[in-house]
Amino acid sequence: MNRRLSISVFSALLAMWAIPVLAEEAVVAAPEKLLDAIIQGKSMTNFRLRYESVDQEAFQPAPNATQKLDSAHAFTLRSLIGWQTAPYKNFSFAAQLTDVHEFNHNFNDRRENLSEPGKANYANIVDPSFTDVNQLFVDWTGIKNTRVRLGRQQVNLDNVRFIGDIGFRQNMQVFDGVSVLNKSIPDTEIFVAHFDQVRQINTELRQGDIEIVNAKYRISPSESVVGYGYLVDVANLGQNNGNPLADSTAAQGGNGLGASQDLVKTATTDASSKTFGLRLDGVRAIDPTWKVLYTAEYAKQSDYKDGSELIDAHYFKLGGGAMYNTWSVRIDHEKLASNDGKYAFQTPLGTNHLFQGWADQFLATPRQGIEDTFVTVAGSIGKAKLQAEYHVFKSDEKYQSLNGKFGDKYGTELDLSVMYPFTDKISGKLEYAKFNESDIYGTTLQNAARKGDKEVVWVTGMYTF
Repeated sequence: MNRRLSISVFSALLAMWAIPVLAEEAVVAAPEKLLDAIIQGKSMTNFRLRYESVDQEAFQPAPNATQKLDSAHAFTLRSLIGWQTAPYKNFSFAAQLTDVHEFNHNFNDRRENLSEPGKANYANIVDPSFTDVNQLFVDWTGIKNTRVRLGRQQVNLDNVRFIGDIGFRQNMQVFDGVSVLNKSIPDTEIFVAHFDQVRQINTELRQGDIEIVNAKYRISPSESVVGYGYLVDVANLGQNNGNPLADSTAAQGGNGLGASQDLVKTATTDASSKTFGLRLDGVRAIDPTWKVLYTAEYAKQSDYKDGSELIDAHYFKLGGGAMYNTWSVRIDHEKLASNDGKYAFQTPLGTNHLFQGWADQFLATPRQGIEDTFVTVAGSIGKAKLQAEYHVFKSDEKYQSLNGKFGDKYGTELDLSVMYPFTDKISGKLEYAKFNESDIYGTTLQNAARKGDKEVVWVTGMYTF
């Protein structure tokens, strides 16, 4: 995007936003003037202050590979400032700036997917300081039950497993292009999009082609079946963190071919893929106090355009549980399969922090795949909302461990959170994640892909306009 043009448009909208706005909540007729559309618009502004600490059992990269990583501590503030106008002659305009400020620098922020110079001794906290246009788009609703959106935009589909804005991190993932949402068919939503650029949480812009089709049919207000197709032809999306020169049987993470194979075309350098799937998800009421929860999903991933032929894997999730008043408990099993230990199912555009544990040990699926069996308990006490998860992680294919042994037990993880709304605008959240290693993932304790013990604490405060 042309940054000067983007900032100019944003500045103009922000100046008009400064006009006094009445705080009365009332039904307002469709604006007849652009100025009225601006005044009747909605805020896209909030501030999020966060402290995060990471204590990780891992070693520094070479040349200090015999020294343990230092614990990381990050104190950051994310400011989102923006406004979206009400529809005016079928058009609505939105602009939003983002700024992430680091108050300290005792962490490796991995800006642009690289180890930050001088910070390789610290564990990673991927919240680099950054200022940019976060969203800048125009909506057109000239066709009944249809919204066309052009520009930079956040996208969250279904449970954000495959497409999401990664809103947990201070820098969000946003897409540049055009999307169409249609609700003409009763109980049905069809979302299609073409994006030619994505800005990831490490602030790097990736160019390519992303085609999205997502069709949801609502069986009831709380139950739906979704069919989807995601075609991704974007270089180095971060899901392939392995070494393409490493032997294909070594536990290096990522998805590279072995050194004896064709290094020109590997699943590390040519990761273009297509994914098609079907998802059934819902909550069904039994009586006013009891509900049944269920999810079933399957997807197939294969090579696309110039993608490596190794890209051939599947995904499935099956789970269910029960809910009584505000409390729920469920058990789920999720599998991201491996192609004989050479490639594993990837979700490079999803909000992966929410899956396979909050400690972020498996943002990229290791070549040997992963099976995650987990229990989730959630509920509320007064205004406080609580959640707990316990995960047991195994690989789909065995991997090399220490002393020539093979293993399939990555480890276990406990995740806890409590959120409390102090007012309708101010909320606080405390989160904790503890990953415990089982079999050593790697041929040495210093292996870069090792999934060592990891403990993370987050303390977050949010103010929303």
